[in-house]
Amino acid sequence: MTVLKTSMRNFFAHKGRMALSAVAVLLSVAFVCGTLVFTDTMNTTFDKLFAATSSDVTVSPKAAKSDDTPQNGRPESLPASVLTRAEKADGVKYAEGAVSSMNVTVVNSANENMGSSNGAPTIAGNWTRNDLRSMEITAGHAPRGPTETMVDSDTAEKHHLKIGDELRTIAVTGDFKARIVGVATFKVTNPGAAVVYFDTATAQRELLGTTGRFTQINVSAATGVTDARLKRNVTATLAADTTAKTPYKVQTQKENADENRSGVGSFMNVIKYAMLGFAGIAFLVGIFLIINTFSMLVAQRTREIGLMRAIGSSRKQVNRSVLIEATLLGVFGSVLGVGAGVGLAVGLMKLMSAAGMDLSTHDLTVKASTPAIGLLLGVVVTVLAAYLPARRAGKVSPMAALRDAGTPADGRAGLVRGIIGLVLTGAGAFALYTAAGADKASDGSLVLGAGVVLTLIGFVIIGPLLAGGVVRVISAVLLRFFGPVGRMAERNALRNPRRTGATGAALMIGLALVACLSVVGSSMVASATDELDRTVGTDFIIQGNQRVVPQAAKAIEATPGLSHVTHYRDIEATLTAPDGSSDSDGVTAADPTYAQDLHRKTTAGELTAAYGKDSMSVGSDFATKHHVKPGDTLTVAFKGGSSARLKVAAITDDDVAIDQGARYVSTETMRKYLPADRIPPDQIMFATAKDGQEKTAYAALKKSLAGYPQYQVRDQTDYKQELKDQIGQLLNMVYGLLALAIVVAVLGVVNTLALSVVERTREIGLMRAIGLSRRQLRRMIRLESVVIALFGALLGLGLGMAWGATAQKLLALEGLKVLEIPWGTIIAVFVGSAFVGLFAALIPAFRAGRMNVLNAIATD
Repeated sequence: MTVLKTSMRNFFAHKGRMALSAVAVLLSVAFVCGTLVFTDTMNTTFDKLFAATSSDVTVSPKAAKSDDTPQNGRPESLPASVLTRAEKADGVKYAEGAVSSMNVTVVNSANENMGSSNGAPTIAGNWTRNDLRSMEITAGHAPRGPTETMVDSDTAEKHHLKIGDELRTIAVTGDFKARIVGVATFKVTNPGAAVVYFDTATAQRELLGTTGRFTQINVSAATGVTDARLKRNVTATLAADTTAKTPYKVQTQKENADENRSGVGSFMNVIKYAMLGFAGIAFLVGIFLIINTFSMLVAQRTREIGLMRAIGSSRKQVNRSVLIEATLLGVFGSVLGVGAGVGLAVGLMKLMSAAGMDLSTHDLTVKASTPAIGLLLGVVVTVLAAYLPARRAGKVSPMAALRDAGTPADGRAGLVRGIIGLVLTGAGAFALYTAAGADKASDGSLVLGAGVVLTLIGFVIIGPLLAGGVVRVISAVLLRFFGPVGRMAERNALRNPRRTGATGAALMIGLALVACLSVVGSSMVASATDELDRTVGTDFIIQGNQRVVPQAAKAIEATPGLSHVTHYRDIEATLTAPDGSSDSDGVTAADPTYAQDLHRKTTAGELTAAYGKDSMSVGSDFATKHHVKPGDTLTVAFKGGSSARLKVAAITDDDVAIDQGARYVSTETMRKYLPADRIPPDQIMFATAKDGQEKTAYAALKKSLAGYPQYQVRDQTDYKQELKDQIGQLLNMVYGLLALAIVVAVLGVVNTLALSVVERTREIGLMRAIGLSRRQLRRMIRLESVVIALFGALLGLGLGMAWGATAQKLLALEGLKVLEIPWGTIIAVFVGSAFVGLFAALIPAFRAGRMNVLNAIATD
């Protein structure tokens, strides 16, 4: 009990010194809890949506998948006779046919895309009684004919649509127009999908290309009939029809909702674990802050601890006292962090809503496990971080009460630490070297991960050893201009290398990741640009967020000024080699002109011959794996079509990034073995201008596709810029998440300086007494902070560039062969670190400058 009281008194006596460590715990816990609340809320939103939109029992084609669009752009469908039979099953209240397609684009009269901007689908279908489960008509009425449509209220509000406005729907089967006659509002939260409704006949004709078919049958249970019983009855009724050729999938409401949820679940897990990874980085950085805080507090209380030992306190009691303080800090920071995490989740929801994904705070989900995880993590991490300082406190002898505050460094411990750090760093460097020389990217990535972890831990451990040399070099370049004040700042940074090393390590971790990702991102852009310059011979690339519908393809082909247009389609197929082995990665069907559009190097045979009758090419990796050589015959089973025996005419080199592993067949070969209604629209199209007409052809192509805003026409310059922008956006998002770790690291610098100022109170008073001005004192502390920040930045950027260069060697195995160091970014981050140091020193320097000289000198 005495130990607890002592710990409580010490904690509240030093609450100001604990504050920044508590903020570090708060931020880390908030990020973890915020991530969990945010992803749980999104899951709740989708769960409610899928539960509300699923009927009691659903009958759909066996091949249909909730997250998949068939290659021909038309949803899998069932004949209307299935509806007739399902209605006869026992326990059926009513059954109705539904039509739904996500392979559409809806535009207004100004040809502006009415779809979501956040990647959510545009869904077109017929209005049914089942839709009343999740929606209600709040304006106008449901569509009653081929010229009428109804939209959801979110889309209407976002795009300022009103009743009477005309919409054009672009589907694989053609374009059709309809006027808005009604607006329906979701009863549950709509995460951002745009929904348009038509009458049943129009939906069948325009979305499926035929009448008398449905994408699914919705069956409602009679009173007292369970979903499971209804499913059995419907399944039995459908199975009794021996003439039916289409296999069915019969699901209860829960089964259907679970299938829909699984498509979203994998995406949600990626977001969840990525954000938790960044939270883990923040926790790691926070550990250094906590270690520094307790190390300095222990050093400053050496005399106090010595007196406690002299009057009978045991080592265990002293150790326990420090750990109790750490527990209090962890609990305090974690409790606030849990609350801040909920606020962070709400903020993320607002941000997502502003970006187009509507998330309602009514669905805010805080599971009991979330605060428990936050508290557990915060307390455990804090106590573990405080263990070494607590152990050091337990070793303070009673005689320490007779000496000045501070304990001499343990030379033997420093030597052991140095040896361990050098061994780990050497092992990590060897792992990076091994990864760079790997033959397969998958094998090398594991070794790279080990190298990153080992070098990071090694640098953290040998940080105090490196501090002496690195700080002296930085000081020689930077601090000599500031005379005696600069020399004092250097000596203060060198006074306690362990403290400087730990403080710099916190900043090192975040900046190492920034440097690594910058190198990887820049190398990817440079490699892709280099390959585009070397291999892409076409002038224009046309693609979008919907496969190129036939009417748009015709508009492209009719564009004046083009020498040729190339169609490009990915075809689902299973390939069987002569040795009996097979894979289902499909083939690529293209026009023979594609050999001019993309210059693929071959290791055997001629690529132009692969576009001949019943011929094909395979990639070198496939050829090696399946022992295939030119002249061999492969059996290609086209999904939805017949099987073909195609002769291998060429083997392409897979040491590329574009079309790696592609197996080419001609468009004519595809048409021979696939029925016309199973041939997919183009995934991408290429166009080459006539000599000297590049500019006019570019403008003409854009004009031809003006009515199809879902497609973009890019020349090679546009394509390179688009690639650069996409990678840049991804990196900016990652940098934003890493900013949390850097903020915690800055708090570490602030805390170290603040505690250092307290530790040197008497020294500061004496320096002021012999003539050091307040301005000079503040400058000294600021320069000390800058040196520590630059020390951490130098280690982090160097380490990160080594990681990035090794990662690029692995990417080279996937065709990305150019290593590019973004020196502009690296230099900007290094210079920015100096400003971080200046910012971190503002408050400690201000407090030091306000000290009363006589009181400072009199401090014990």
